[in-house]
Amino acid sequence: MTAAVETCQLASGYSISRVVRGGWQLAGGHGAIDRERAVDDLIAAFDAGVFTFDCADIYTGVEELYGAMRSRLLATRGAESAKRLRVHTKLVPDLSILRTIERRDVEAIVDRSLRRLKMERLDLVQFHWWDYSEPRWLDALCWLDDLRAKGKVRLVGCTNFDTAHVRAILEAGVPLASTQVQYSVLDRRPENGLSALCRAHGVGLLCYGSVAGGFLSDRWLDRPEPAQPQANRSLVKYKLIIDDFGGWTPFQELLRALRRVADRRGCDIASVASRFALDLPGVAAVIVGATSRAHLAANIAAGALKLTEGDRAEIEAVAIKRRGPKGDVYELERDRAGRHGSIMKYNLGAEPA
Repeated sequence: MTAAVETCQLASGYSISRVVRGGWQLAGGHGAIDRERAVDDLIAAFDAGVFTFDCADIYTGVEELYGAMRSRLLATRGAESAKRLRVHTKLVPDLSILRTIERRDVEAIVDRSLRRLKMERLDLVQFHWWDYSEPRWLDALCWLDDLRAKGKVRLVGCTNFDTAHVRAILEAGVPLASTQVQYSVLDRRPENGLSALCRAHGVGLLCYGSVAGGFLSDRWLDRPEPAQPQANRSLVKYKLIIDDFGGWTPFQELLRALRRVADRRGCDIASVASRFALDLPGVAAVIVGATSRAHLAANIAAGALKLTEGDRAEIEAVAIKRRGPKGDVYELERDRAGRHGSIMKYNLGAEPA
């Protein structure tokens, strides 16, 4: 019998599965996508108990895929099943418009997401802002919150905001339900202030990168360091995190610790890594990306896995040796000339509706 996927209350009257299916890998940057098969795979995840899905307005074609999934659920499972579905999207204004953004721009992005997702109200919209030196970020977020008050959005969240800016959002009275951050056994930057702040204010952490784009898996155990270039931007991104952690040799030591725990628990390294992230204080859910249903059973197993204090101590004994990444959440990525920021794409929103 398949283990039940854990759930949690992200906000009053709003439950999510603690394993969330991510959508970045379905945007085409990880290979060609068979859209009909992709919808089949999304439905399979829903049927298995993963009823929460993450995407973004800038993930090319993914909101439309989720809209097709919703239509399929209505047609084949009925209104009650479709009502159980949770779809979280993002609002990511292009870097090029940050200086001039207006209320109408924010509403236009929300309206476009509503059309693509075939929804009358968006479940959760997570706000991202590329450059803090452009000062209209709080105005834009408050305009998004106004759309919540108007009924176009149920919950407002943010993504990749550091501690100081999340504090400013809360002080401005915006009722944040969540913040999406990179958080894993490799990347512990949320512990530099953000996690404690969010716990104090009831803001759930939705964590991506828990398996570092697939690096935290048996595939890479006792393998030589990969040569550049990597196969896709996700691997490029997380190889930089491994370098900041301390490099390939300490990373292999971490993989071996994860493998020892996995041997005791009868599972794989990725499941242990995801469970480790789920057990971190303040974490509401982990977001796991996939291009197919091949890893669905492992994703569900991670949600049901139980780690002992001894298991976690064994992992932490290696993880505590890390050299980085240092700083607050998304601090390194905001340096557009730096190693992390230079691989980002900053103007993906100006695509056809």
